[in-house]
Amino acid sequence: MGNDTPNRWVIAISGTVVMVTIGCLYSWALFTQPLLVAYQWDLRTTTWAYAIANFSLAAVGAIIGGFWQDKAGPRKVAMMGVSLWGLGNILAGLGTSALGAPWLYLSYGIMGGIGAGMAYITPVAMVTKWFPDKKGLAGGLVAGGFGLGAFVYNMLVPRLAGFHAAAVHAGGFLAAKAAAATGAAFDHRHLAPSQLFTATDIGAVTNVFVVSGVVFLIVGLGAASLFRNPPPGYSVGAHPATRDLAEGYTPAQTIATPQFYLLWLQLFINVIGGIAIISNAVFILTDLTRVSAAVLAPLFGLVSVFNALGRLFWGAVSDRIGCAKTFAAMFAIQAVTLFLLSGVHDLTLALIATSVVLLCCGGGFGTMPSFNASCFGMKYAGLNYAMILSAWGFAGLIGPIMVARAKDMTGSFAGMLPLIAGLLLCAVALPFLTKKPPPRPNLRRAQTPRPSAFDSLDTSPATGEFR
Repeated sequence: MGNDTPNRWVIAISGTVVMVTIGCLYSWALFTQPLLVAYQWDLRTTTWAYAIANFSLAAVGAIIGGFWQDKAGPRKVAMMGVSLWGLGNILAGLGTSALGAPWLYLSYGIMGGIGAGMAYITPVAMVTKWFPDKKGLAGGLVAGGFGLGAFVYNMLVPRLAGFHAAAVHAGGFLAAKAAAATGAAFDHRHLAPSQLFTATDIGAVTNVFVVSGVVFLIVGLGAASLFRNPPPGYSVGAHPATRDLAEGYTPAQTIATPQFYLLWLQLFINVIGGIAIISNAVFILTDLTRVSAAVLAPLFGLVSVFNALGRLFWGAVSDRIGCAKTFAAMFAIQAVTLFLLSGVHDLTLALIATSVVLLCCGGGFGTMPSFNASCFGMKYAGLNYAMILSAWGFAGLIGPIMVARAKDMTGSFAGMLPLIAGLLLCAVALPFLTKKPPPRPNLRRAQTPRPSAFDSLDTSPATGEFR
């Protein structure tokens, strides 16, 4: 590693900081009830902003960023992404009260989401090039910053006096409305002061978007300015990183392989499991435990750290047991947990179950960069991974709306959880169907025997095969 050893850790830390700024997207559940009450929206209207942002991030922004950074390098792409993400938050805070849900979808959902996607894909692709010896660990560390951002945001925002008051008033309003549904017609004029949602509350909520956007710009741009790819001749011990960077499937070759679609499907299902919880976490926990949203918001902030820990933990595990076994374990654990969660009404047990789901959901993002690099090589890692990451976009669009629709129709979230658990249980087989692809077609040599299609990606590193 030589003189490059300190540099690669600085690069990894700067990538983690950028991830922290965009990871606040996963704190959307904090805004669900205040926005719903402030503008008299239903749950689906509120959730669409989050769903659009997820889709824009993974299915649009990540692909743009992956393509661009493979050509222009990571710094320019990350700085543009951070700028769009920060400005999207600022514009959402400034214009939603006057222009309504379409403005929120355009500013936060589309503009902010595309920027977040560009900023997300860049450090993930970059650190796998700096850490050819620890792809899983490095990818998990940087991806963990995304989950850490949600943890920090969830811990800080509910403690802001104005936002806390708005959350209390929103919860009181919804509780009174639910109670009235079983009795007399609801009349907001008869609400107690703690149940009234005022113009001051609306201002407190929209100000959080504005201030957040400013902070994202300052912190994120500073960290992104440190981004760069490894220099020519870079190597780490016995790992010739420069050779890895010179080889790999092109995007066109990648999408022609069955491995691409199997990896895409695995990430899609893993995200469905986690994002069903994350999108409306406070609402879901309130539904299951009957504890108020104002009390649950900081508690969910505490358990959201497991989303970050999962990216680091499972990424490191994949370096030891292989990506296939790691994904199979995450699917099985989530399936059992969601089956149990649907019948849980104790707050402590519900928080534990939520923590387990977040741990595994985060683990998918910590493991997939290594899985992608093992299958398709490093030369086009940015765009190849971005194409796989589009699974997150579709899951992020479908999952939250599906769950919100179930709540609006049935009055409860519990009925959806066993269905998602069944999907995860079926997915346990997918990692073992994902076999080692042959050498990249235009690099195959006549004297090199073609590996069997049944060589597993989950083989021992001592053999020199992919894991």
